[in-house]
Amino acid sequence: MFYVGIDIGSTASKVCVFKDDKIQCNFVYPTGWSSVKIADEIKARLSDLGINKDNCKIVATGYGRVSVPYADKTITEITCHGKGAYYLTGENCTVIDIGGQDTKIITVQDGNITNFTMNDKCAAGTGRFLELMANTLGLGIDEMSNMARSGSGITISSMCTVFAESEVISLIGSNKRREDIAYGVIDSITNKVKALCQKHSEGFNYFLSGGLSDNSYIVERLSEKLQGNVKTHPLGRYAGAIGAALMSKKI
Repeated sequence: MFYVGIDIGSTASKVCVFKDDKIQCNFVYPTGWSSVKIADEIKARLSDLGINKDNCKIVATGYGRVSVPYADKTITEITCHGKGAYYLTGENCTVIDIGGQDTKIITVQDGNITNFTMNDKCAAGTGRFLELMANTLGLGIDEMSNMARSGSGITISSMCTVFAESEVISLIGSNKRREDIAYGVIDSITNKVKALCQKHSEGFNYFLSGGLSDNSYIVERLSEKLQGNVKTHPLGRYAGAIGAALMSKKI
């Protein structure tokens, strides 16, 4: 029997397949404009792998979970990210998931979610904010992060993404170094994450999941801001899909 977790986020859709108690495979697609379309593509990919409704259980999670009609169950990303992070770390931790549309902070104790916080309905402090600021600087997110390492001295004060973009454009027009502006952008988002984490218990390890989990500079800056150990994992971006696959075993 295969156990499949599908995490359809606003930016990327991740899939993890367990067979028995081991991860069999995982893959990711850009979500694109239609979560329904990407759900169909995932179904075709699973079929190519010999996985069908007769030999698997499927749980869907994420922004587009309702767009997976062949799923046996849908579960919120809060639960799935928490379960997935605990599977990857084996430790009590506070999970930081900087998603495309929202940022989630989830405290996990003994595999159970004991607290969670989400940012308000604004793109500031999310992956979309980083993407927009990077585009304004003519960079990719990883390029911007690497450039920020040699920057300093800039503060992005606007809490609104639209105003923050205008602020960055103004800084560019003032001939500020891109390195310094990039530093200010990363500083802004890590400050917002820090504020969300303050609502959670101290003393736990932090775990960065989602698409930014392999961004070493963001991990470093979050560790500095939180004055704690922010861990990640090569499969960190699949935490939601892993958690969903684990939940499918209970169906």
